[in-house]
Amino acid sequence: MKADYIWMNGEIIPWEQATVHVFTHALHYGSSVFEGIRAYETRNGPAIFRAREHFERLLYSCKVARIPSPLTVDEWIQVAKDVLKANKLSSAYIRPLVFRGYETLGVDGRKCPVEAILAAVPWGRYLGPEAIEKGVDVQ
Repeated sequence: MKADYIWMNGEIIPWEQATVHVFTHALHYGSSVFEGIRAYETRNGPAIFRAREHFERLLYSCKVARIPSPLTVDEWIQVAKDVLKANKLSSAYIRPLVFRGYETLGVDGRKCPVEAILAAVPWGRYLGPEAIEKGVDVQ
């Protein structure tokens, strides 16, 4: 699973350039929040399923985790549209992620910079085609 471009810290960059330091606070202490969103092909172009609700929840998660979001809900929605367009995707899985980057080691990550990414990747049915045909065992 990969795309050509990803949005990271304010700009759309080639996928391969989206990297973080191994001492990124989020890797050591879990200081991150994310959403999982789908975009579906429609006759009017890609439609992001419940975009506003997803990004409102992302910002709420940021608030609870005390990680300031670098964008507003409307800005996140626009970034998602821009990344879909950059990757020429009409149907995709969208993953915004806000996290504490590298500055210092220790539980208190408030000195660590806030970083963010938004990726959109081609992804078929979440549970695979057999889930539609045979159903899903949830036990």
